[in-house]
Amino acid sequence: MTRVTQAEDIGQLVRQRRREAGLTLKDAAGMAGVGVRFLSELERGKSTLQLGLVIEVLQLFGLELYVQSRGEHKDGSNRGEPK
Repeated sequence: MTRVTQAEDIGQLVRQRRREAGLTLKDAAGMAGVGVRFLSELERGKSTLQLGLVIEVLQLFGLELYVQSRGEHKDGSNRGEPK
């Protein structure tokens, strides 16, 4: 699992998966139903992109987005934090 702390982190993951799949920006954008410009800006870490479209691109590359409380383990337990 990769910790995401900024938009650039998501962009790097998407770019890596796209390149591993051997896809051009144009091909990947078409498959995800987004524009080439959008995908390019996502890969560069633009922070003002539409979250819904970002999630669609993540899904295309087999990536999922999770949100959890700080200090929470993947299993939902806390690390020594008061209950």
